[in-house]
Amino acid sequence: MLRGNKETEGKELDEMNAEELGMLFPIHLEESRDDWESVYRAERMRIVEALHCSNIAAIEHIGSTAVPGIVSKPTVDVLLVLEREAELDYVVSGMKSLGYSYIPKPENPEPHMMFVKGYTKHGFEGQAFHVHARYPGEHDEPIFRDYLIEHPGIAAEYEMLKVELAAMYRHDRESYTEGKSRFVLRILKEAKHDFALSD
Repeated sequence: MLRGNKETEGKELDEMNAEELGMLFPIHLEESRDDWESVYRAERMRIVEALHCSNIAAIEHIGSTAVPGIVSKPTVDVLLVLEREAELDYVVSGMKSLGYSYIPKPENPEPHMMFVKGYTKHGFEGQAFHVHARYPGEHDEPIFRDYLIEHPGIAAEYEMLKVELAAMYRHDRESYTEGKSRFVLRILKEAKHDFALSD
């Protein structure tokens, strides 16, 4: 567990600014682990049980832990595709029952929701998860994941970029994420073009 500093002592997470959160939760990359998929599958089962299948269109393992062989933050990213008729209040309460914090994300596609687990006012505790809620057709993350898996050279390029950004922005998660955005958008464009040609 990574501990906070004196400036964050006594503060709740929602009382901290971006700089304080960056100090508390630094960017840390780890080598690829063989058990990421089983960690995801166990959490997937818990989510399905908590939310009921009628609310869920699909659940997928996304992010770097879903791409074998590349370094990643030790955070398992989950894409939760909700039915458009899903009871969102039920989804929020179900995720909270699993220990997740709900984060409204107005800048993200509908339903503008994200859930995180493993973050405390003292730092990381236990396995961290990010669950990105989307509606069908409002997500590209699986396309990016699959393209990296099918193109190891591009995955290695992405890995190198992440290592460079992590060294530059260890305590600035927003700049780290922004630094990856141009690469991600470029690869998504390539992937969609290639997948369209193969149809």
